[in-house]
Parts: sequence; C-alpha cells; structure tokens
Amino acid sequence: METLEKNTQKEIGQFVAEDYRTAAVFSKYKIDFCCNGNRTIEEACNKKGIDSNILMNEIDAILNSNRGETIDYKSWPLDLLIDYIEKKHHRYVEEKIPVLRQFLDKLCRVHGERHPELLKINELFTASAGELASHMKKEELILFPFVKQLVKAKLNSEAVRAPQFSTVENPIAMMKHEHDNEGERFRQIAELTDNYNPPADACNTYRVTFAMLDEFEKDLHLHIHLENNILFPEAIKLEKLFT
Repeated sequence: METLEKNTQKEIGQFVAEDYRTAAVFSKYKIDFCCNGNRTIEEACNKKGIDSNILMNEIDAILNSNRGETIDYKSWPLDLLIDYIEKKHHRYVEEKIPVLRQFLDKLCRVHGERHPELLKINELFTASAGELASHMKKEELILFPFVKQLVKAKLNSEAVRAPQFSTVENPIAMMKHEHDNEGERFRQIAELTDNYNPPADACNTYRVTFAMLDEFEKDLHLHIHLENNILFPEAIKLEKLFT
C-alpha cells in the first residue's frame, strides 16, 4: 500500500517519460499527460472523480509486463531526440495540415448547413495550423540549435556563449505555453467531433477527416510529451552544468 500511495504522488509526465505505454491508461480516463503532465496522479484523479487505486492497478500491470518494442526516449541523447522530433513530428504536422484543411473546407461547404459544428472545428484547426507552423520554426531556429550547442559543449568540454534569451528556461516557458494553447484547441475539437465519431449521415470524406484529426491529435500528444516531459527538463539540467 505504501508503494501505491507513493506512486499516486508521482507526476503523470514522469510515468509516461519512463514508459510511454502508460499514456494509453491516461488517455482512457481522459487525463492529459502531455500539457498537464506536471500533476500528480492523485491530483488528476481527484479532479476527474476517478479512484486512483483502479488507475494505479492498470498502470502497474503495464509496468510489470514485458516492455517489448517500447521506445525508451528518455535514454536518448538530446541531439538525437531533437532530430527525431523534427524529422518525425514536425514533418508529420507539415504534411498533414494542408490535407486536413482541404478536407475540412470541403466538409464545411457540403455539410456545414446540417452540421454547423464543422465550421467551428475548421476555425479551430485553421488557428492551430498557423500557430503550429510558427511554433515549430521558433523551435527549429532558436531553441533546438542552442540545446544542440549545449550537448556539443559538454561532449567537448567547451564553454557556451550566453544566448540572447538569457537562459534556456525562457524560450522553454514560451513553448510550453503554446503547447497548452494547442492542447486546449484539440480538447475543443475532440468535444465538437464527439471524440472523432462521425455522425450517421457522414460520407467517406467526413469519416476520413475525423480519423485524420484523431491521428493528428494522438501524434501531437506524443510530440508535446517528448518536449515537455523529456527534452525540456533535460535541457534545463544540462544548461545548469555551465552556470
């Protein structure tokens, strides 16, 4: 019982950082593990009215099972993790946005009168598309290069020139705030789409669009998790070695 109580005081983001399979449990109970991963399980369960013992038993079952092919992102060097985020998640966002915008525009024209919620979904996704494009560029041009400098400096025992933003914690705070905004937008989209369940009269384009939005949100959750719960805390720790 002591171990269970201790684990309920552990932050959600830590569980997911150590074993990403636990994300499925948090998703099942609609607990945000990426943007709000800094809450304890007890806090999250109290807010949702969930029995923390039931949730912890499900998490323990996952942790005690064979890890199989689970990727241990936490063990990766930060420069490798950055390259992975850019090539997998940033590229995914760039590829999917124009397709989804085209499909959503079509749905609004054809089905908007019978399903006015599509107009709001389109508005939210369009806003998200613009913000994500700007957000990723700031990471790729400002934050990520500096973290890579820190990694290189540590490997070569070199000094690090102070950045214009003073400390890596400043752009990280901005990126986390923007992550929160996108998390909130997609919470609204999920609600408006009935968790991506198309209505009975939905055509094939309707169904494909909702499936793509669902996939987009899942990818975004992993994307934000890798940054908020692994990359950012490790970058802050690494910078402190030079101060």
